Amino acid sequence: MNELKVGIRNWENKTQGCGDAGMQRQEEVLLNKCGCHRSNLLSFLLVPWCWSLLVATANALPGQSTDTVLAWITSNPTLQPGIRDGLIVNKNNSPAQRFTFQASVLPPGRINTLTDRITIRSERMTFYDQINGVTPERLRESLRAIYGSAIYQDFEQATVVYNYPVPQTLDLARRRNRLLDTARQGELRLGGRYAYWMEVTQTDTGKAFNGQLTIFLKEDVAKLEAELRDR
Repeated sequence: MNELKVGIRNWENKTQGCGDAGMQRQEEVLLNKCGCHRSNLLSFLLVPWCWSLLVATANALPGQSTDTVLAWITSNPTLQPGIRDGLIVNKNNSPAQRFTFQASVLPPGRINTLTDRITIRSERMTFYDQINGVTPERLRESLRAIYGSAIYQDFEQATVVYNYPVPQTLDLARRRNRLLDTARQGELRLGGRYAYWMEVTQTDTGKAFNGQLTIFLKEDVAKLEAELRDR
């Protein structure tokens, strides 16, 4: 793992100022080192650090039309959807490892009345991995791999407007025997361009097998924050 991290840093240094062909050659060398291949997204489920090697450029995001986002998903080098995937991309390596990417005309959280059926309001990636586990770091790297460095930086520089669980909700959940509420750990961020919701669900052993990260329109932050505080 340390060797791979050093390799990533060296790759970033070597590819600065070189053309696309040079970047691709360096990329393939590192992918081979960690046992990944460009054509197989499932390998990223097996070796999470490989997410950081294939960095896409975000050309379609919440606020754009369903047709524009669909075209971006189809051509995204990291997602690589199947012919019939559409706005939902599902990858299953085994019952122990699953990945889903979904673009939706709905904001995250509870469903309200739908008034606009052609504008994407949220895009969500979810992981289930009993082998490697799912961590906030892995979700962040996945964001960078799918959307590119600009969106990754927007996320990293975003303000945390709410994180959970807080002591009050933990105490209430334990008294009501609502174990799922005590297992969820997440945060809501407001960036310069978009809003972000990240969450992992811990098991009894302290390791998370489930996790999700959603990028969505800033105007929907207040709605989701109220719902998270109320659940």
